[in-house]
Amino acid sequence: MARKKILIVAGEASGDLHAANLLKEIRRINPEIHAFGLGGSRLREAGAEIWHDLTELAVVGFVEVLKHYGKFREVFFDLLKKTEEYAPDAAILVDYPGFNLRLAGELKKRGIKVIYFISPQVWAWGRERVSFIRKNIDLLLVLFKFEEILYTDGAFNVRFVGHPLLDQVKAEKPKDTFLAETGFKQTGATIALLPGSRPREVSQLLPVMLETAQIIFKKMPRAQFFICRASTIPRQTIKDILERAKIDFPYKVLDDETYNGLAASDFAVVASGTATLETAILNKPMVIVYKVSLMTWIMAKLFVRIPHIGLVNVVAGQKIVPELIQFDARPKKIAETVLGIMNDQQRMEKTHAELYALKIPSVSPAPAAAPPRK
Repeated sequence: MARKKILIVAGEASGDLHAANLLKEIRRINPEIHAFGLGGSRLREAGAEIWHDLTELAVVGFVEVLKHYGKFREVFFDLLKKTEEYAPDAAILVDYPGFNLRLAGELKKRGIKVIYFISPQVWAWGRERVSFIRKNIDLLLVLFKFEEILYTDGAFNVRFVGHPLLDQVKAEKPKDTFLAETGFKQTGATIALLPGSRPREVSQLLPVMLETAQIIFKKMPRAQFFICRASTIPRQTIKDILERAKIDFPYKVLDDETYNGLAASDFAVVASGTATLETAILNKPMVIVYKVSLMTWIMAKLFVRIPHIGLVNVVAGQKIVPELIQFDARPKKIAETVLGIMNDQQRMEKTHAELYALKIPSVSPAPAAAPPRK
């Protein structure tokens, strides 16, 4: 029996993680699977042959993507060339729709079966892509029940598989133990800062978060702060930003211990993205912040068709945690929002209850948006 070959393509830190865990399960069933393609360190550790590391090209926004267009194009056509040489039996494309949807069309032309894991968010924007997806993707694996309903209405071969984070997001250490190990006090307020997994995000958001933390500390002198560094961000990047900032509050930089840090915290300031779901799973009240280039912001305002951008709020179908985006992502306003929630016990308890309810994705309501056109 010939050895089965799978092309697998993932971009950014979260996609690399989900692709790696998926490949591990596939190889547990069939250890002889030969996987190859694009990804990051986690996918490589799971046994895939990686041709290019897409996590190094993690950018968000129209303008930001255009700046890296030449490199994306080079990687794309090299991938097609190698794919023709390796002749995979099927392709698994993980998230990363800007790259992977175009790739799906090219793979379909070459007669390769396409499985898409973590579906494009057509409920947010780009519904004109629906007919393209139906034509070029053989199996769509979605993370939320409402996505299955939306795509089923469009006559897709779609399967709801639940969100992999529900199995992955767990603290390894009790709160008291972790606080003691990091030298933090057991009393007072602990606040986690999650500035993102992309270098540009961190360069834009971490200085804002640090200034926010300074304001909070002046109002709440017993506060202490975890700065959670994603594995995709060099330690030197965090160090350089900290050296430039004028801060005198107690903090600890956590390297790849975000879940322990969140579990030991009372509140979090989080960059919009997958981290908001991770924070929700660990049942921590939060404020979501984000900033992009002005042109990207204008384009998003024109095309994004849902009222919220934070995944927590999208899944909930309502705003259960504040979103301070673009011009609202100012230290003073963020600090006032954090303090307003933390000093309101009733609101903290309500947020805990609403976040806890999100742990059951099969009953998550649909976002406040119309279904995709057929």
